[in-house]
Amino acid sequence: MIGENVSCPSCGKSLLQPRSPRAAVEKIKLTVTAPPLDIYPAAKLASIAQAIIDNVQRVIVGKPEQVTLAVATLFAEGHLLLEDVPGVAKTMLSRAIAQSVGCTFKRIQCTPDLDPAHVIGDFTTDLATGKKDFRFGPIFSQMVLVDEINRASPRTQSALLEAMGEGSVTMDRVTYRLEKPFMVMATQNPIDQEGTFRLPEAQMDRFLIRLSLGYPDEAQEREMCTRIRQQHPIDDLQPVTTGDVIIKCQRGVREIAVSAEVCNHLIALTRATRTHPALRLGASPRGSLGLYHAAQALAAMRGEPAVTIEHINTFAVPVLAHRLIVRREALKDYPDPAAVIREIVGRSAAL
Repeated sequence: MIGENVSCPSCGKSLLQPRSPRAAVEKIKLTVTAPPLDIYPAAKLASIAQAIIDNVQRVIVGKPEQVTLAVATLFAEGHLLLEDVPGVAKTMLSRAIAQSVGCTFKRIQCTPDLDPAHVIGDFTTDLATGKKDFRFGPIFSQMVLVDEINRASPRTQSALLEAMGEGSVTMDRVTYRLEKPFMVMATQNPIDQEGTFRLPEAQMDRFLIRLSLGYPDEAQEREMCTRIRQQHPIDDLQPVTTGDVIIKCQRGVREIAVSAEVCNHLIALTRATRTHPALRLGASPRGSLGLYHAAQALAAMRGEPAVTIEHINTFAVPVLAHRLIVRREALKDYPDPAAVIREIVGRSAAL
């Protein structure tokens, strides 16, 4: 009968042989990094930031302001959204930052058929033992590039929310803490909207900064051609720091002083977006906190011990503009949310 154990009449071996044990699958080791004991002063933070910026600029030509803001996003423990037309080095900027800081790096290429399991991982069953084992997805990396994020379905986009907001991933009643430093760098093309899914407000609000690189000028484009003559500079880009150093830098950024006057200016700026007649949606409290930490990062990268109002105004547009929604009837006077932010900043400067 099927399943009955019968001995072979020739050699006496049992016909039902046990399964050969499968080789153990190597698992990702998740570590919880303890807070650093020593705190870097502003001068050392500035030198480390400048080393990263100089290294990234070996790849990215003629965009010092955008590179500085991207590094400030890392120092402020935020996430970066790069929104621009194709071919202006959005993906290359993300790769250059990841390679410069010496952290683990994974890339997620978004398509409409991408599932959440392709991002956070899924359970697999070992056929030999019948035991379920969790296979970690690419989100379990320190630096994650989500390329063309708006081509992923809303169901897949939502798989990033917990990781970006809480730095953890929950699967089957188990919560996994992500290794620090953790940063999501996403790109999207605002021109070609065929086959794309607009990012919801909850997703946009989790990005600390939104940047646009823009086209290079003639001299910069000529220099790009010269640099790439033999091979692309990204191919031999070496790290200038480590993940442990970045964690200490992030801790040092939080120690930058913010006076009551500067904090009041920040709160007044964000609260003004909630009552502006041209806006249907103002900045959230997460936007206020993001502006607070981004200004701290900018002050630290400049070697300054305290945040000033100028630091707040510098980051107002890249931190707050993508969180706002302009009323349809006000688009004639305010074609984008950045115009509203500039008006509010200008009004506060005149007082």
